[in-house]
Amino acid sequence: MTMPQGRLTDGSGNNNPVTKVVCVGRNYAEHATELNNPVPSHPLVFIKPPSAVAELETGVTLPERDEPVHYETELALLIGQRLSHASEDDVDDAVIGLGLALDLTLRETQSRLKQEGHPWEIAKAFDGACPLSAFIPRHQFPATWRFQFSLHINGEPCQHGDTAQMLKPIPALVSYMSEHFTLAPGDVVLTGTPAGVGKLAPGDALTLTLEDRLSIETTVS
Repeated sequence: MTMPQGRLTDGSGNNNPVTKVVCVGRNYAEHATELNNPVPSHPLVFIKPPSAVAELETGVTLPERDEPVHYETELALLIGQRLSHASEDDVDDAVIGLGLALDLTLRETQSRLKQEGHPWEIAKAFDGACPLSAFIPRHQFPATWRFQFSLHINGEPCQHGDTAQMLKPIPALVSYMSEHFTLAPGDVVLTGTPAGVGKLAPGDALTLTLEDRLSIETTVS
């Protein structure tokens, strides 16, 4: 299998495969509340393998499962330097791109696994579970980590994210992740989803935006 790569939109600076996608659950309080989950005291970190990565721009393919698939829109970070037990300043230097992702979730399966005290991977890490955009180079954004992003489905607003509402801000989040998993160049970090998650259906038209820098229109099949 050819390993997917984090793709910078200017084609520069990244020839490394995505060997993992490191994700965080419940990093927005309102999202935790909408799913009747407690707000965690520490980040809930999990991993999606490279087989979960798909190109968001070419369409979202739902798995052949007899249960709903939920969307979770997230700001994605492309890592350009090795991070292990990194400081927040190290994180500033290591993130080379910003993009968007969908953390696709088999919600019924996830709920059952949580009730049984089992890991979430079957619900979160299946093939194609991480449709991922190309990345805008980090230097094209202001130095602040304050960003806004959104998802519209069939023209209707569904999710609006503001990184100021994160429970764990980006530099602290990535630093925490690097205490447990070494992040390699080409790896991707998902930073959590705001409230408004819901079901996808074949034929849905999705529009995802990140500030005024990135806009993607794609469809579900």
